Amino acid sequence: MLSLTEEDYLKAIYQLSETHGEKEGISTNEIAKKINISAASVSDMIKKLSQKEMVNHMKYKGVTLTRQGRQIAINLVRKHRLWETFLVRKLHFSWDEVHDVAEQLEHIQSPTLIQRLDEFLEFPAYDPHGDPIPNDKGEIIKRKKISLQEAPLHQPLKVLAVEEGDPLFLKHLNKLKINIGTAITILDKVEYDESLEICLDKAEAPMMISHKVAQYIFVAEGQR
Repeated sequence: MLSLTEEDYLKAIYQLSETHGEKEGISTNEIAKKINISAASVSDMIKKLSQKEMVNHMKYKGVTLTRQGRQIAINLVRKHRLWETFLVRKLHFSWDEVHDVAEQLEHIQSPTLIQRLDEFLEFPAYDPHGDPIPNDKGEIIKRKKISLQEAPLHQPLKVLAVEEGDPLFLKHLNKLKINIGTAITILDKVEYDESLEICLDKAEAPMMISHKVAQYIFVAEGQR
């Protein structure tokens, strides 16, 4: 039986591996930054998880999840994203309110509850932030997407996902009227600070967004 903290570590390592690649080791410093804790504390926890055969840790090569550790992490991600979907769809939470609540709910140990929740929601493939929801077999349907910052000018784009972790960022997107499914066209990129001039579907006038905002909005090309 794992503690809630140990589960959080596994999920953090999994999420970092999604960015780096599953076979690439994750450094203790990266994990520390992800969960906002000291590198020394991370090293102690990695030793514990290694003893429980949840992670592999090779000096200078970083940390990877074992098969068992990965299954637990994916299940946590599945529960988290299903709860976020439930909170938004059925309890009418805003997408900037659900992350912390789902962080608590994801630790409920009831496979039957999660299966019935999935059925109740009619087996959603993506959560309110556009992240894929693993199915009950741990399978994930991924879509090809790029950050808005990397997208080409004067092409039809559609918002597929946004970074979920910062409520202030999501509230800012609310003010900009940017959500999942929003159509965007990039009119210009400012060379000095890489801010973007964009036009939203049905918007009256273009507006500017910063590089920081654009890099956390993910889009598909050629869609309306």
